[in-house]
Amino acid sequence: MYTLNADVSQPKAEMYADLLPQCQGLLSDSRDMIVNLSQFSALLFNLLPDLNWAGFYLSAAPETLILGPFQGKVACVTIPFSKGVCGAAARTGDIQCIADVHAFPGHIACDAASRSELVIPLYFEDRLIGVLDLDSPSPNRFDEEDVRGINALCQCLITQTDWKWQFQA
Repeated sequence: MYTLNADVSQPKAEMYADLLPQCQGLLSDSRDMIVNLSQFSALLFNLLPDLNWAGFYLSAAPETLILGPFQGKVACVTIPFSKGVCGAAARTGDIQCIADVHAFPGHIACDAASRSELVIPLYFEDRLIGVLDLDSPSPNRFDEEDVRGINALCQCLITQTDWKWQFQA
């Protein structure tokens, strides 16, 4: 059993630096994609403050993301690349750090309580695996420190996972 913790009272850069070896340890038991995506979403959901959803949408059909492992309320099952914050990240390959999702054109409201969102596109061997989606009930929840720290954790996930998925992007 793992004892994971995040000292949210310290500066975010230090908190994320402390989370990285915990993430590496957590993912060291398995290289299985579903196991690691599940563990990773649980790690973020339980250790990062002020989240109401943490999980993945996987690239499984042309120009479409499908729901993957997550923590939080039930979610949208499919998201076209042409819609929402997740679709924008998948379509452009750019990280989306949205202060107010209600002001984002084409926002998909899977959970009306969500106010801000961070979506990081994930690539393996130059192919889109999918996106990590983090939602918060607070506006302006995510900043550049979150982008850097969570992106570093995503790189750990990518290198410690065997990607056996029929990606269609």
